[in-house]
Amino acid sequence: MKKILLIILIFFISIGFVFADDIKILPSQLGLVKSVEYVDMNDEVAQVKQKAEVELLSKDFKGNVLFLDNVLTGNPYYDIKLKKGMKVILHVEEDADENLIYSIEDVQRTPVLLFLSVLFCGLLVYVGRKKGVTSLISILVTCVLIINLLTPMILAGINPILSTMLICVLSTAVTMYFVGGFNRKSSSATIGCVLSLIFAGGLSLLTVKMASLSGFSSEHSLFLYSARPELSFVAIAVSMMILATMGAVMDVAMSIASTINEISEIDCSKTSKELFLSGMNVGKDIIGTMANTLILVYLGASLPLLLLTSNIDLQKFLNLNQVVTEISSALIGSIAIVICVPITAFIASVWVKKRATFEEFSTFDE
Repeated sequence: MKKILLIILIFFISIGFVFADDIKILPSQLGLVKSVEYVDMNDEVAQVKQKAEVELLSKDFKGNVLFLDNVLTGNPYYDIKLKKGMKVILHVEEDADENLIYSIEDVQRTPVLLFLSVLFCGLLVYVGRKKGVTSLISILVTCVLIINLLTPMILAGINPILSTMLICVLSTAVTMYFVGGFNRKSSSATIGCVLSLIFAGGLSLLTVKMASLSGFSSEHSLFLYSARPELSFVAIAVSMMILATMGAVMDVAMSIASTINEISEIDCSKTSKELFLSGMNVGKDIIGTMANTLILVYLGASLPLLLLTSNIDLQKFLNLNQVVTEISSALIGSIAIVICVPITAFIASVWVKKRATFEEFSTFDE
C-alpha cells in the first residue's frame, strides 16, 4: 500500500512540471554593502537617496563591486534603509543589449528562516521520534504538492477550486497514512476530512457569490492580476479558504478517529453507537479549542486591519471586501471543524467496529 501511495504521489508531482511555465527568470544575486552615502534629491516624490557600494558574494560574480542608488520615498512599506555590513538581495535584468542591470531588491532574511526551520524540525523529531519524522515528511510533501503541482495547474488555466480539492485529497491521504499508518483509523480520518473540505468548498463558493467578493483581498492579488489578468480571482479566493481550512480539519479528523480506535481496542464490547457517542463527546471538547485557534490565527494576521476600526465607520468596515473575506474564511473554517466531528465519528465508529467484530470471530474460531 505504501508503494502504491508513493507511486501515485510521484505521478501527480511529475504532472506539475508539465504545467509549469517556461519563463526565463534571471537568478537574483547576493551582495554585501561596503559603504553608504546619503544624497539629497530635489524631487517631489523622493527626498533622499542612498549611494551604496555593494560587493557581489554569489559564486559566479564574487568580488565584483557595484555602485547602486537606493531611493528613499518616506514610505516604510517600500523603503530599504541600507547600512554598512548589511547583506542584500539584488534583482537582475537584461537590457536590450543583453547587459545585466542590477537593483537593490531587499535585505537578506533567509538565515532567520533557516534557523527557525532547523529549530522546528529538530524539536519535531526529538519530541515526536518516529511520528515526528513521518509528520515532517508529510509537511514537506504538502509543500511540494502546493508549490510544484497546485501553482502550475492554476497558472495553466485549470479550475483553481478543482485543483485545490485534488491537492487536499492527496495531502490528506499522505498525512493520515504516514502519521497514522495504513489502517481503518487513517482511512476514516481521511474520508471525514475530505468530506468536510468538500462541504467547506461549497460553502466558500456560495459565500463568495452571495457576498459579491472580488477575490482581491490583498496587494498580492493586485500584483498577480497585473501579471496574469486572465486568472479567475474569485475561484482563487475560494481555494484560499479551502487550503486555510485543511490543516485544522485534518487535526480534528485524526483526533476523533484515533480516539474511537483506542476505545474500541480497550473495550471491544462497545457497540458502534457507543463508539460514535464517545467520539462526539471528545469532539465537543476539540471544537471549542480548535475553532478558537482558527479564529485567533485570522485575527492575529488581520491585527492592522482591526486597528483601522478607530478611523472608519463600523458599517463601512464590516462591508470592506478584505474584511468580509477574512471573517468568512475564519467562520467557514470553524464550520468545517464542527461538521468534521460527526462525519468522522460516524465513519470511524462503523469501520472500527467492523474490524473489532472480525477480530472477535477470528479469535472465537481459534
